[in-house]
Amino acid sequence: MSSIATRLAEIRQQIAGAARAAGRDPDSVRLCAVSKTFPAEVIRAAMDAGQTLFGESRAQEAIVKIPQLPQARWHFIGHLQSNKVRKILPLVELIHSVHSVDLARDVSRIAAESGLKMQVLLQVNVASDDAKFGFTAAGVTAALPELLALPGIDIRGLMTIPPLAGDPRPHFAALRELRDRLAAPSHQLPELSMGMSGDFPDAIAEGATIVRVGSAIFGER
Repeated sequence: MSSIATRLAEIRQQIAGAARAAGRDPDSVRLCAVSKTFPAEVIRAAMDAGQTLFGESRAQEAIVKIPQLPQARWHFIGHLQSNKVRKILPLVELIHSVHSVDLARDVSRIAAESGLKMQVLLQVNVASDDAKFGFTAAGVTAALPELLALPGIDIRGLMTIPPLAGDPRPHFAALRELRDRLAAPSHQLPELSMGMSGDFPDAIAEGATIVRVGSAIFGER
C-alpha cells in the first residue's frame, strides 16, 4: 500500500477503536480528509484507498481544485468570506464554518437565489479564544431561532476548533452539551464537527460525528 493508504487504514482503525471505547457505532463517525495545499494527484491516492469525503479550507484553492475531482464529496471547513460564498456553494455539500448571523444570511440568500438549500454547521468558539472565529455559546443560543428560519440553509449541527494549547476535551464536551441544550424535537442538530489529527480520539469520546484529519493522512504541509 502507499503511505497514504497505510495512514488512512491506521486512522480508520483509530476512529473505530475510539468509537467502540465510547460505546458508539464506528459508522457514526465520518472521516473528512483535510486536503488543503495538497494537489489533485495526492487526493487521488487517498481516493484509490477508499476515501471519499474531503475538506478544503481556503476558498481560492477549493474553487480551482474541486472541479478537478468531481468523483469526491467535498466539505468546506475553513473561514468563509461573504464574497466567496457564491463560488463555494455549488461545489460542496456541507459548510462547517458559518460563524456569524451575517454570514448565515448571505449563505441563505445566495443559496435560495440558486435554488439550493445549503447544509451548514454553526461554528462556535466555545473557548472564547481571541484567535478563533465563531459564535459564543450565548450568541448562538440567542441567534438560533432566526437562523433556523432562514430559507436557504439547513442547520445540521455545530463545529468548533479548540485552542492549540491545553486539553481539548473540555471544549469538545462543552460543544456537545451546548448542542444537547439547543436541540429540539423539531430540529435535532445531529452533527458535531470536532477533532483533528492530534485530538480526534478525544473528540469521538465526546460525541464527534465528523473528524477533520489532514496531516495524519497526507503528512506535514
